[in-house]
Amino acid sequence: MTPAASAAMTRSMSSKSSELAESYLPTAVMAYAVVPEPELVDNPDVPSYQPYVHGRCEPPALIPLQMHGAVAMEIDCCFDHANVCFSGAWRVHCIKASRKCDVRIAVPMGEQGSLLGVEVGVPGRSYHSQLIQAEDANDKEKKVSRGWNGRLIKGSMYSFEIPEVGGGSTFSIKLTWSQKLLYHEGQFSLNVPFSFPSFVNPIGKKISKREKILLSVNSGVGKEILCRCASHALKELRREVGKMGFLYDAEVLTWSSSDFSFSYNVRSKDLFGGVLLQSPFLRDFDDRQMFCCYLFPGDNQSMKAFRKEVVFLMDISGSMKGNPFESAKNGILSSLQKLNPEDSFNIIAFNVETYLFSSLMEQATKEAILQATQWLNDKLTADGGTDILAPLKQALKLLAETTDSIPLIFLITDGAVEDERDICNFVKGSLTSGGSISLRISTFGIGTYCNHYFLRMLAQIGRGHFDTAYDADSVDFRMQRLFATASSIILANITVDALESLDSLELLPFCIPDLSCGCPLIISGRYSGNFPDSVKLSGILADMRKFTIDIKAQKAKDLPVDRVVARRQIDLLTANAWLSGSKELEQKVAKMSIQSGVPSEYTLMVLHHTLREEKASETILIQDVFNKIYPLKKMDLQTKIMLGNLCVGFGNLSATAENIPPGTEETKSSDATEMLFNAASNCCSRVVDRCCCMCFIQTCSYMNNQCAIVLSQICAALACFECMNCCFELCECG
Repeated sequence: MTPAASAAMTRSMSSKSSELAESYLPTAVMAYAVVPEPELVDNPDVPSYQPYVHGRCEPPALIPLQMHGAVAMEIDCCFDHANVCFSGAWRVHCIKASRKCDVRIAVPMGEQGSLLGVEVGVPGRSYHSQLIQAEDANDKEKKVSRGWNGRLIKGSMYSFEIPEVGGGSTFSIKLTWSQKLLYHEGQFSLNVPFSFPSFVNPIGKKISKREKILLSVNSGVGKEILCRCASHALKELRREVGKMGFLYDAEVLTWSSSDFSFSYNVRSKDLFGGVLLQSPFLRDFDDRQMFCCYLFPGDNQSMKAFRKEVVFLMDISGSMKGNPFESAKNGILSSLQKLNPEDSFNIIAFNVETYLFSSLMEQATKEAILQATQWLNDKLTADGGTDILAPLKQALKLLAETTDSIPLIFLITDGAVEDERDICNFVKGSLTSGGSISLRISTFGIGTYCNHYFLRMLAQIGRGHFDTAYDADSVDFRMQRLFATASSIILANITVDALESLDSLELLPFCIPDLSCGCPLIISGRYSGNFPDSVKLSGILADMRKFTIDIKAQKAKDLPVDRVVARRQIDLLTANAWLSGSKELEQKVAKMSIQSGVPSEYTLMVLHHTLREEKASETILIQDVFNKIYPLKKMDLQTKIMLGNLCVGFGNLSATAENIPPGTEETKSSDATEMLFNAASNCCSRVVDRCCCMCFIQTCSYMNNQCAIVLSQICAALACFECMNCCFELCECG
């Protein structure tokens, strides 16, 4: 078939190679045949005659496999959280029927996605995933195969391999992940990667293709919800107050070419909130009760946002050179355009030195923004090392006299520094001001070399927000989105009353953030004692009036509070564990991770390998003979396959010191790939013609009929035989 021209193929010759590579990244769950040797490739149904192919592919070629049968998704939306369960089947249509290859699975996930579970069914065996403590992996190293490690790509895509899948066989995959729903002006939006390229469609008109999506929505707030739009033709199954159910089920000619998207509104003109309570599970390691407190901004346009005084701290170290530097500049300039004339701003660029746009805060007039644009474009170049503390101290001085407005520091960096804990402790002791509102800090990380938990902790201390971009193309958009959320505060200095009577209380985050137009406020935790029937949330409005709202507490019904807040709590506690260095807190995070199924920095994911019972004893005999012939290629019967850590780590000081650009880590071959090279190089290189083996079987006088049958079947399944001497070793008859 002649493939249709893709967007990447129509670009000009001057397009960047990175853009071309981006077009080949999977936009839905994909499976690839890993081909280290071109000789493996052929039609398993109708073998073609071709001369013996020499050579190797380094790195191995990845051939997308065709999807067969039905593709199904079950999506469960609660609050700003969605659980996605994807299942599908693929056929190894490009490998000889007599050979095997590894299969690489790519799982692109939505916003802040976390892989929760993996189930794979391959002819003769199956796999299912489990999270274990990272410390246990070292103790059980002998029982764990480390040859097939998974890998996190661009922070939102996970890739792993399944070994030795036979050519022409069909295998099934069931994947579960969680992701976040975006919120904007009262509307929740979900986007799930579900766009398949045309070349995964199987060739043949009679091959059935069916898509099924079951969507369940539970707003958790007990208010009417209104469906806005959907990418696929959904049929409404049920509707209750705060709940909806939909189904998409269709026989299709080609697999979906667009992501699945869905959005809905929670109707309310005024600010509203509530508290949901849930009891611990039977085997919960923490026997305290759970709670989740939420506050939504509503659609009330009369609630004005605070006036802002913003200082942008922009990393201009050598690693930012090129696209990250330009994207960060564009993000700052776009954010400046959204300031009101009564707002004020300043920009501090930093590497090992600091560079101020102005010695004072400037009003956000058109003239000042134009001057800032010229200063960013003409005066700054990316070069040198990274020092965050010095520019942070200068920003604190600029905002020290702020009154009746929100003082906000917006930090952008792509690197890690050695004094990160000192910076956090310094900011803790400095968050006081002469005004009624203390300093707010929001942080933005670029790539994986920066310490995301340092940036998250700094934002938590400063009652701000944190986000990250893993590639330069998304820096501008995500920076603007984060700044819009961090700067549209409508209720500040929030406190929760009536919780003092509890016997114990754990509140996350420990510093309650402000409520902004662009993001609902969700705090959660554990408690022991009698939770009050209602609590009071108090704060300060933009006109400096005090605002108080009573919110009722109720038992959570049909809404898993623990699952909704698991990712949020694990990230916050991990940042706390990093700052304090507490091993006890690390153990707690690991237990939470294993209990909830959400990955953490202190847990690893493994695949349990289970062999299915063989049906025919003759087939078992063939396998035994094959294992004697090829002891080096005998399938590894280890009980577990290591996928590895599914998180981003705690930054990279050496990469920052060497000014390695963000994104470089994505181009390096992983340990799993190198081990794959080594395994592939052990394949036997001596080949004897199949007909010679058959002649030998017929003339061997020491062989009985059963041996001849077995070896005939082996030769029929394989196109090669290592040497004739092994036949004498196998035959124990004479």
